[in-house]
Amino acid sequence: MADKIERKYLAHYVDESFNGETPAYVRLGDDLEEYNEELNPDIEVKKNIKGEQSIDHKGYEVQSDIDPYYATEGSALWEKLAEIANERKTGAACKTTKIDVLYGSDGTVIWAYREDVALIPKSIGGDTSGVQIPFSVYNLGNRVAGTFNPGTGTFTPTSGT
Repeated sequence: MADKIERKYLAHYVDESFNGETPAYVRLGDDLEEYNEELNPDIEVKKNIKGEQSIDHKGYEVQSDIDPYYATEGSALWEKLAEIANERKTGAACKTTKIDVLYGSDGTVIWAYREDVALIPKSIGGDTSGVQIPFSVYNLGNRVAGTFNPGTGTFTPTSGT
């Protein structure tokens, strides 16, 4: 039987520059015990008069939640999320990109995908453990396969994508 892939090898990064001249990808997960990318498939199940069932699969509405997310001094991501929340910003002000990467146990990149996303704060405040600003990540499409260099934070699209 093959070994299970440990969760720590599936990494999720967001561009905390929010589409600045040079992307600045930061890895999510410092305080997370769990993180799932909910695919939310858009499926309609139909049954005809002969009793046959079919499905119409129209795509996905991918979304994930980062909760908790603690404010840390000097974090560009925290500062941008606080700005969005405090100024009630919407639309393009919330858009950035994310990269999902699966690493091998030796640190090599098995696969990497970049996608446009919107980061939407859900609340600001928290309990006595620290200031929190949990947020949702809504995938907007334009998913591209490529390679990722964690040392430089550089994503390179695979040719032809």
